Amino acid sequence: MAKILEFKTNGLRAQLREAQQQRTMVRLWRGELEHGSFCGYVGGVGREFVLLWVLGDGITDDGIYVMRHRDITELEAPERHHVFMAKALQLKGIAPQLPRGFPLDGIREAVQAAGAMSPVIGVHVDSEEEEEVCYIGHLVRVDDDGFYLQELSPDAEWMRQASFFAWDEVSTLSIGDGYAQALLAVAGPAPALEPGDAGIGHMH
Repeated sequence: MAKILEFKTNGLRAQLREAQQQRTMVRLWRGELEHGSFCGYVGGVGREFVLLWVLGDGITDDGIYVMRHRDITELEAPERHHVFMAKALQLKGIAPQLPRGFPLDGIREAVQAAGAMSPVIGVHVDSEEEEEVCYIGHLVRVDDDGFYLQELSPDAEWMRQASFFAWDEVSTLSIGDGYAQALLAVAGPAPALEPGDAGIGHMH
């Protein structure tokens, strides 16, 4: 029977590591950030972040998400319908794609690793309304205070100036999700940047 656990201590990391070691399908909630949940397989647990290969509602590969531990409010392990979903994945020929050695102890290393894995990444930041806002684009460069992203607009148009994001405002990274990949497919390769100051982000 599935166990739903609420966490107020570092016991969360131990449970996530156990799910990773046993390849247990989990479902987690982040009640302060969104109403929905994430289902999938744990691919890594670090000091600050957890990596989750996400299974979509249509039994699809929804990419990889790198999320802060502190945002997780509930964890269900195993996911209550895991037997059905695992069989459906097998029938569809979908296997979790879990990168080895992805850095999860700090945001700088995680952003650099995500940018190396994919031509576009999703950068989710905290907003004043305490809900995440997502920006999608190509990682241009990093510096001591943050990083620069050449963004894709919601109409799949490349921005010609890079936007700056501070390290401490990033709550989540997404890699290989269907929406970002669709934007990239329509937009094509990123054009050269124009010289100038960093632009203002275009939320998705």
